[in-house]
Amino acid sequence: MDIERIEGAFTVCKVGSVSDIPQGRYTFTAITDEEISLVCPSENVPENTLERSDGWRAFRVKGTLDFSLVGILAKIAGALADEGISLFAVSTYNTDYILVSAENYERAVKLAERNML
Repeated sequence: MDIERIEGAFTVCKVGSVSDIPQGRYTFTAITDEEISLVCPSENVPENTLERSDGWRAFRVKGTLDFSLVGILAKIAGALADEGISLFAVSTYNTDYILVSAENYERAVKLAERNML
């Protein structure tokens, strides 16, 4: 399995309504009984966000991951944690996306690549 870099800056934020969620690539939402969370390219962040955290970069595990595969995200998270790098993870049906602060991005990608061997 390989790591694939995703270009551009990302923002993690909370919005007040599902109508505030922009359409576009690399847009992730979570709706719970307590909040509506949004992860999207920074240029697509709605003006009326309730809270936001800017300065994230993203990479993903390339390809489609079978549900029987165990520990892939844990392996990457553990390697990053060992180096003091926090992450924000988003999983889709096909794969896992890992967001880290821009200042840790290059180091995080190298650690993830090393741990996917």
